[in-house]
Amino acid sequence: MKVFMLALAMIIGLSANAQGRRGEQRERLSPEQRVELQLKKMTLDLDLNEKQQAEVKKLLTERSKKHEQAKAEIKEKKEEGTKPTADERFDMQSKKLDEEIAMQNEMKKILTPEQYEKFKEMKEERKEKITKRAEKFKNRERR
Repeated sequence: MKVFMLALAMIIGLSANAQGRRGEQRERLSPEQRVELQLKKMTLDLDLNEKQQAEVKKLLTERSKKHEQAKAEIKEKKEEGTKPTADERFDMQSKKLDEEIAMQNEMKKILTPEQYEKFKEMKEERKEKITKRAEKFKNRERR
């Protein structure tokens, strides 16, 4: 009986500790720091030269600024308590896809064909990873 009570106390203590950590917010990186890390990762994975690094950094910086602006607009609307209409959601999605197409075209110009193929593969792997994480999160919520 003592062993059972001890085990129960340990389980409760560990689960409470784990839940406390999950709720903590970690400090976010600045947009410049995220761009720099993203560029370094791409340089390692795609073997970018100096010229390519400069062009990709410029592209990532522009994309990051647009993303931050869009995030601020969404946050502002959320604080006001207004939800986007179907047309506004359509426009946001359309704009996002247009920017993605533009990014893809620019990357195609900057990278060699081999690098571009590897870039596309990396992008697909990222999508799969995000999808798996989302499914895992949904499954966890159902429990």
